[in-house]
Amino acid sequence: MNVFESIRRSAKLCLFVAMTAVTLPATAQVIPQPQTIIPAAPQLAASSWILLDANSGRVLAEHNSDERLAPASLTKLMTAYLVERELDRGTIKLDDLVNVSENAWRTGGSKMFIEVGNQIPVEELLHGIIIVSGNDSSVAMAEHLAGGEAPFADLMNQHATRLGMENTHFENATGLPSDNHYSTAHDLARLSRHIINDYPEHYAIYSQRHFSYGGIDQPNRNRLLWRDPSVDGLKTGWTDAAGYCLVSSAERDGMRLISVVMGTNSDEARAQETQKLLSYGFRFYETMKLYERGAVLETPRVWGGDINELRVGVNEEVYMTLPRNRSEELRARLNLNADLQAPIAVGDDVGTLEVYLGEEMVGERPLVALENVEEGGLFKRLFDQVQRFFSGLISKFTD
Repeated sequence: MNVFESIRRSAKLCLFVAMTAVTLPATAQVIPQPQTIIPAAPQLAASSWILLDANSGRVLAEHNSDERLAPASLTKLMTAYLVERELDRGTIKLDDLVNVSENAWRTGGSKMFIEVGNQIPVEELLHGIIIVSGNDSSVAMAEHLAGGEAPFADLMNQHATRLGMENTHFENATGLPSDNHYSTAHDLARLSRHIINDYPEHYAIYSQRHFSYGGIDQPNRNRLLWRDPSVDGLKTGWTDAAGYCLVSSAERDGMRLISVVMGTNSDEARAQETQKLLSYGFRFYETMKLYERGAVLETPRVWGGDINELRVGVNEEVYMTLPRNRSEELRARLNLNADLQAPIAVGDDVGTLEVYLGEEMVGERPLVALENVEEGGLFKRLFDQVQRFFSGLISKFTD
């Protein structure tokens, strides 16, 4: 093949990869079925609520989901998340002993019933926080991790910012009433998604129905753990200001939903209203995994490198939540940067993946380099410059 033929082919390749359709995985291609007619989302007897998919992050239903409200013991989701984070980082261990201060022991409200001066393993305190909503165990862990509840609240707020919880501010580790202590249904759903996906090795605690400590057995207050076998978390909350609140998650046939219901008028109401949301989501929607993390979606031309083609793909699993029986309408399109030049490092953004349902774009993800491309030698770089120049001319004539 002569130089000019090589240039001509390179130009055609660049035009092709700049915007090209991508065949979805076989798992996403099913026999067409009659479309499901989706009704309006249920209206709940609650101040605020949201329903979203844990994998795709798509919101399926919401009402006042960004309204700042007292979160009561839903606060302990962040307390538990920070304990789990430190366990994952290795700064603490499950069998580390925590000293119980008089301050922790005196904390009012729901209790694990720890005693002053006792030394209690982190593992038991984490169970006490999650299962029986122990205010005493929450304060004990806050003191252990940050030296006090106030500095721990500062940590909570820093991580709330990191997680994108834009309408949340914590003043304590328990959720006991405080004027400037608030969150939203949307923010708590976002936090719950991180609890489930970031530290799955600890998530089983949220499904436990009972916890015993010091000879006292207490039930988990999430009624749905007894009523719905697909429900496996997460947390209840109640104060006079907050009303009865519930964050739940359930998984059916590989689809996981998260619901947050705030401000109902009874323990029974928060369970019933949550069940309405979950039933709606599972009945009318489905979630599909389109691509695995690291899947190679294209190999575009790269200029001036030690190799001529770059493996391009996604750096996270790609899920899409869509109305049931419409998966045959899914299609994907790659929008690649038209002029990729070495050096390129693994993880560099090189374009976007767009997913369409019919004519509607329902998802967008960054496309990244899946390998390093070093600069080529002097002759290789000069040769590629000549190719780029002539390919640019050829592309003008073929437009």
